[in-house]
Amino acid sequence: MFNSTETRSLIALSFLYATRMLGLFMVLPVFALYADSYEGSTVMLVGLALGIYGLTQGVFQIPFGLLSDRIGRKPVIAGGMILFLAGSLLCAVAETAYAIILGRALQGAGAVAGVVMALLSDVTREQNRTRAMAAIGGSIGLAFIVAMITGPLVAQHWGMEGVFWLTSVLAGLGLLVVLVAVPNPLVRHSGHEVVPVPAMLGRVLRDGQLWRLNVGIFSLHFAQMATWVSVPVVLEQVLDFDRSRHWSLYLSTMVAGFVLMLPFIWYGETRRKMKPVFLFAVSLLAVAELVMAGTGTALRQMVFGLVLFFMAFNLLEASLPSLVSKMAPAGIKGTAMGVYSTSQFLGAFSGGVAGGVVAHFAGFAGVFWLSLAVVLVWLGMASTMDRPRNLRSVVVDLNSGAAVDSHRWVEHFSGVEDVVVIPGENLAYVKVDDEHFNEQAFHQSLVK
Repeated sequence: MFNSTETRSLIALSFLYATRMLGLFMVLPVFALYADSYEGSTVMLVGLALGIYGLTQGVFQIPFGLLSDRIGRKPVIAGGMILFLAGSLLCAVAETAYAIILGRALQGAGAVAGVVMALLSDVTREQNRTRAMAAIGGSIGLAFIVAMITGPLVAQHWGMEGVFWLTSVLAGLGLLVVLVAVPNPLVRHSGHEVVPVPAMLGRVLRDGQLWRLNVGIFSLHFAQMATWVSVPVVLEQVLDFDRSRHWSLYLSTMVAGFVLMLPFIWYGETRRKMKPVFLFAVSLLAVAELVMAGTGTALRQMVFGLVLFFMAFNLLEASLPSLVSKMAPAGIKGTAMGVYSTSQFLGAFSGGVAGGVVAHFAGFAGVFWLSLAVVLVWLGMASTMDRPRNLRSVVVDLNSGAAVDSHRWVEHFSGVEDVVVIPGENLAYVKVDDEHFNEQAFHQSLVK
């Protein structure tokens, strides 16, 4: 169970994360429809405006994480929220497409997602950390659902400036939470399951299994951003579906997709069949793009494609971080997640830009074909991925007198897969397979 400090911290950080993501997500279902109200707007600039926040997020994600190690988590989070607020205000008063692009870039520059997760790690005990991070993930999913409904409703009554003013209010509330409710621990988490480690970056980048997952999250968010360059416009201009009703369509298709994906998550985790479920989800995403590409003037086909899209997207968003956690080398999950997050945001940037370019030259249906091609490349790479095993990290305190003998540990203890000692830390991280590892015997051997 969470203690009072953990509960208060989790509520504050979940609210902070959710309000920030809500502001970013609200733009997706409406910007392509309302962008013509900005001077100089073109479909290519629409794609750039949608995706540019991903570029600045990707650039600043790891540096902000490392900076938080030096000056503290709370000052970095507060600075990031100020940047996000400044970008939102600039978008709210913008009159040109280029001002919107600059504002979206500023929004993304507040890249504090990794720092928030690191702070959550600082203020929660080891046994509660996984559940706490799952709660943060749930707040992101809820923010996405609320944004897809709220964005069209707000834009219908107050236009895009109304969406950005609401985003500014949410950013201000988030900054207030940082200053008043977010804790500022004096001692930060000494391990590196969340915090990036520069010395380990090369090892993460050379890992073939992690490369497949990084390509995966890049492709998923490429397809997401590119798809939302097209979907709102196709619904209104091709399928004659009035924009005032878009929110109800998104709500029904998202709920259907979420409900349909739950049995697959349960099956994959409980039966340890994550790879087949993962490949099924990537294939389903490809089918969704294919269905939407061939929609023509058939509204029912677009609705079916959106249900498949949300089902696949939710399934992959839930499974990809879990796979990274399972496959990351011992003790450097934070570095692996930093590279993973950077890949995610660069995918969003590339998808927005490429979607806008393709929509300009090949029409909106061409964007779905482009997304399909990217997902098929991903499917080919994912099919060669190793089957994930039930692995976890065990931390060995070297201050207790335990000597690191990584070769002996791997050779003589069944279930020990990997041993990493972080430079400058008195800790060793041991990756173990629970099916074969005897933790009691292992720890007893260290004190002999």
